[in-house]
Amino acid sequence: MAYDEELARRIHDVLDGEPGLTSKKMFGGLGFMLDGHMAVAAASDGSLMVRADPADAEGWVDGSSVAPMEMRGRAMTGWLLVAADALADDDGLQLWVGRGVAFVRTLPPK
Repeated sequence: MAYDEELARRIHDVLDGEPGLTSKKMFGGLGFMLDGHMAVAAASDGSLMVRADPADAEGWVDGSSVAPMEMRGRAMTGWLLVAADALADDDGLQLWVGRGVAFVRTLPPK
């Protein structure tokens, strides 16, 4: 199944003008990279994968809209999965994309 194209367009609109922005299809989604680091990715079900500082991520998990990211049954430290309902309005999307951007901007360019 392909990624959610509407979500991908909205993410691109939020990130438009960010230095070092590229996008890449991966894991059935569309990842948005900044200077070689994936900040966020649009998934097929309308959810958003968000890269986050592990120290902050745990506090953002709410058990319903925000959960730790898992791939093949393994928790991915430093990644969150944000449900589509938390991204329904532009403010929610900007919040989560902004968190992903803020973290990857602390990393050295690849």
